[in-house]
Amino acid sequence: MTVIGADRPGLVQLVAARVADHGGNWLESRMCRLGGQFAGILRVEVPRERRDELVNALRTLEVDGLRVIIHAEGAPAGAAAAGGTLVTLELVGTDRPGILRSVSGVFAAHGVNVEELASERVNAPMDGGVLFQARATVFIPPTVKLAAVRADLEQIAADLMVDVKLAPVANR
Repeated sequence: MTVIGADRPGLVQLVAARVADHGGNWLESRMCRLGGQFAGILRVEVPRERRDELVNALRTLEVDGLRVIIHAEGAPAGAAAAGGTLVTLELVGTDRPGILRSVSGVFAAHGVNVEELASERVNAPMDGGVLFQARATVFIPPTVKLAAVRADLEQIAADLMVDVKLAPVANR
């Protein structure tokens, strides 16, 4: 499910209580506060006979200002193709429009899946300019050469004047 609403204390508890009260189990989630809004995506499991009951209980959260979108049952965890490589990307450079468009274009061209992405603009420590920073975890399919992705990223990094580091993730 996806949840979004104006940020305030207690939003996670509202969702967690509904899940637990209806026999559900919280499997995984990614949630954050950004620009005064709270957003999250989460996976839960619930006995099939209690699914509709849980969905109805989650829909009542709209009264509390939290929009909940229920997604259809997805692929089981770990359904990604075996044998690929998880890689972290770290990027930093002077902020300008189009940085993520260019980086994500390289990923899309190679069939690389973005598993997680966080980015922000920060003040540069010395000159008072604005830096763009991003950190991503991506899945390189077994049919794709990491060196080819790295080469294409390095080419656009030079054009964008950003530093890019790409490194395989140690075993989880």
